[in-house]
Amino acid sequence: MGVTCFTQEFSTPVAPAKMFKALIVDSHNLIPKLVPQSIKSIEFIEGDGGAGSIKQTNFPEDGHFKYLKHKIDVLDAEKLVCKYTLIEGDVLSDKLESIVYEVKFEASGNGGSICKMTSEYHTKGDVELKEEHIKEGKDKAMGMYKIVEDYLVSNPDVYA
Repeated sequence: MGVTCFTQEFSTPVAPAKMFKALIVDSHNLIPKLVPQSIKSIEFIEGDGGAGSIKQTNFPEDGHFKYLKHKIDVLDAEKLVCKYTLIEGDVLSDKLESIVYEVKFEASGNGGSICKMTSEYHTKGDVELKEEHIKEGKDKAMGMYKIVEDYLVSNPDVYA
């Protein structure tokens, strides 16, 4: 098994605690409302949302994928850090065992925040990942962050 790591950062005018609540703590409620064409539902199938919980994301019937499951490894609302592992789903295909993500929000000097993300792709056997496959997933994630950012900017009292 090989491990390929990627890191990325982006800045947003939204405060770190607000982004953390929307994208991490309450994502199971917010994301399906914002992008119902992409995500049908998100539900906890084990636990209450804290560390050790397992969250299942269900995609629309006509989508490329059916579902995926994440296990929440660390959820620290004080430090605004979440670490979770993609443990199951057709998105892993025959190439990946799992993907471990760490997301951290930090204050930026302008009242907004910087989001730092690390992804570890754990491959099966000696599979080599192609940059374009990783880029596609990263682009989708960044699109989701941007949608949430736009929603929070347009609705300043939400998650206050």
